[in-house]
Amino acid sequence: MQSHLDRARDGYRLSTDPALLDLDVIHGYLSGCYWAEGIPCEIVARSIRNSLCFGIYQEVEERRAQVGFARVITDYATYGYLADVFVLEGHRGRGLSK
Repeated sequence: MQSHLDRARDGYRLSTDPALLDLDVIHGYLSGCYWAEGIPCEIVARSIRNSLCFGIYQEVEERRAQVGFARVITDYATYGYLADVFVLEGHRGRGLSK
């Protein structure tokens, strides 16, 4: 069983648990940005399955909404390449990407 990073602060949660990722939010953002414009959802899903992913979630009462994402392409030993980083506009300026 793989252990996942999970940290909470100021109503936001950072987690590497892939079960929490919201593919609709991730694909929605990436398919509209210049580096992945028009990318098919299945390609995004495959890239997520084959990477170490970080999700940022806003948590209000019992509700959780994904507001950020980052993907690390890695061999889990010596190499990692950071890709597909975003924080949704309404949540920027709060230090979430740090």
